[in-house]
Amino acid sequence: MQSRTGLIETIILEVRDRERIGDAFAKSNALCCTPKLAQEKFCTVGEVIIQRNQDNPLWPLRIQTFFEGKNQEANMLPATVEINSTGMYYLYFMFCDPELKGTIVRGRTVWKNPDGYLPGRMVPLMTFYGLASLAYLVLGLFWFLRFVQFWKDVIQLHYQITAVIALGMSEMALWYFEYANLNATGSRPMVITIWAVTMTAVKKTLSRVLLLVVSMGYGVVRPTLGGVTSKVFLLALMYLIATEALELVEHLGSINDFSRKTKIYLVLPVVFLDASFILWIFSSLSKTLEKLQMRKSMAKLDLYRKFTNSLAIFVLLSIAWVGYELYFNASDPLSELWRISWIIPAFWSLLAFSLLVVVCILWVPSSNPTSYAYSGETGDDYDEEAISLTTGVWVISDTGTKLERKEKKGSVSTDYVTDQREDPEEDKRL
Repeated sequence: MQSRTGLIETIILEVRDRERIGDAFAKSNALCCTPKLAQEKFCTVGEVIIQRNQDNPLWPLRIQTFFEGKNQEANMLPATVEINSTGMYYLYFMFCDPELKGTIVRGRTVWKNPDGYLPGRMVPLMTFYGLASLAYLVLGLFWFLRFVQFWKDVIQLHYQITAVIALGMSEMALWYFEYANLNATGSRPMVITIWAVTMTAVKKTLSRVLLLVVSMGYGVVRPTLGGVTSKVFLLALMYLIATEALELVEHLGSINDFSRKTKIYLVLPVVFLDASFILWIFSSLSKTLEKLQMRKSMAKLDLYRKFTNSLAIFVLLSIAWVGYELYFNASDPLSELWRISWIIPAFWSLLAFSLLVVVCILWVPSSNPTSYAYSGETGDDYDEEAISLTTGVWVISDTGTKLERKEKKGSVSTDYVTDQREDPEEDKRL
């Protein structure tokens, strides 16, 4: 009876040394040492071929665990490995004996850097989230001071902007504390992570709804959203659910817990809903600009032109960054560019903050709210979706504030009648 009946090898290597695993010069690219290769190479039959690094002869590192006799289980002795060179390291469990096919490996590994347990590519993100939370705090203080100073002139839109700023500040702070806890303890606090993920999903949803209602002219051109309120709510709810699911998968699971196909199924709904938001936003902006041009409201028209140009720039930047992100992921499958990979998620947070700053500047509370607030100067402010067209006629005065509704049986049209107070006779004819 053989004392050792199976061999599992634990191999740790730096990503730049991946070519040293196996016989790269053999036509078959063999990973395991065969009797023929044992005669030609310095390798042992039944073991993985490792070509040692001349500068560091101990690397790639090999740890062997054997099955004894007929035992169906083998215990690997705890081992501490000291790494003295900065880089991206991989750990593999490999075997060459075909009888070991289907072997299950259970256990845990602990990786610790000199400054804590946080992986090297995530350390810059912790710093970024800390600075981002301070940036939101500064923006919030500026907005709060203006809000208090001109509180009599604030509109409903200002409350929504306040909510987005508060959510953004909470989101960045939660992510910072989540990363700090992971760095200190080596484990992710489930409660904080779920709160951070949920805050991210809610902020993304509310930010898109804010852009949409601003594009529709809510509070500026129209007093209410009218019949589209339920549609906006439905789109926002679907986006919240899809984003929450994707964020939970990305942050609560390990890197390889989910296959790429599973992630695609979660990413596609978010991409489709994002595209729906963008199309609806620009379609609404086009209609709002058209209305403002017809009314010759130059101050509001200038405001919305600046908003449209800014939004177009941000959309183009987003498209360009998506292309760069796809190229980055395709050209770096083994995370060799781990030092700069943090820029990918950080850019999206920076872009969202910059767009929020633009909205705050354009709609900052002031002593002259007529430049951005709805004033009901013409009958066109009542959008066709907000008016019942089946029961009567609206009679709207340009010079007064009276709004009368006269019944017109059998008619589904809407007539606008101008009330000229200067000529009583003509008033009677009207």
